[in-house]
Amino acid sequence: MFPAVRDWSEAMLTALAGGLAMFFAAIPKVIAFAVILIVGWFVAGLIAKLAARLLRAVHFNDLAERSGFGNFVRNIGVKQDCAGFLAMVASWFMKLIVLVVAFDALGLPAVSDVLRQLLLWLPNLVVAMVVLVIGGLLANAAAGLVRGATASAGFGHPDLIANMARAAVWVFAIIVAVNQIGIAKELVNTLFMGAVALAVIAFGLAFGLGGRDLAANVLRRWYGEVQANAPKLQQAAQNAGEMAERRMSQGDRRMGGGGAPARGLADKESR
Repeated sequence: MFPAVRDWSEAMLTALAGGLAMFFAAIPKVIAFAVILIVGWFVAGLIAKLAARLLRAVHFNDLAERSGFGNFVRNIGVKQDCAGFLAMVASWFMKLIVLVVAFDALGLPAVSDVLRQLLLWLPNLVVAMVVLVIGGLLANAAAGLVRGATASAGFGHPDLIANMARAAVWVFAIIVAVNQIGIAKELVNTLFMGAVALAVIAFGLAFGLGGRDLAANVLRRWYGEVQANAPKLQQAAQNAGEMAERRMSQGDRRMGGGGAPARGLADKESR
């Protein structure tokens, strides 16, 4: 508590003393804030470089290109590869943690609370990005399998059917990612269910009311094609399974190319 003020000179001296006391009391907090910020920034940059080297060592960029995540990174204007982009994201995540600790040391809990809420939301963003990467891989794999199966079975427009399969997988992946992030979750789910319901109703009305004869002819023709191409469909299914096994084996060889020499060396040493 400051003493009672009797005149203007005493008031000015009291205010000056109070300001100097607050200034000198804040100096240790400012120094702690600067030290935490500098050390944390350096450690975050070092960990980001190590993470980028590790991701490049396990051929993450090849996986990202096959899933379509590489095109997404290039389209947003990032001048780094996918491994560098994820390392940069991890670096900023660690820098936010450093900022929370630094502002707590500085004595600004309001700022640290806002940053803490952002940190609690960022894992959802990471999970959503992983879902999109996996969804891209599944979409490309499904498109390739559908294209090969329909072409082997003799169906027309195999590329169109493959693109429809790819789009369907991407739609489900995007919906899962949006739900994970929590952005307009109820609105997106409602719009998706409404779109599916409208598509089903429109298809039913078009074939049930507007073109019964046409629908009957189309269904009869489709039934005849299916019956005629049943052996081809079985062969196409077998070919698709073999294609999937070959892709999985090729991916295993790419991800673990150094396993065979190591095993051979181990056999020689055991002998």
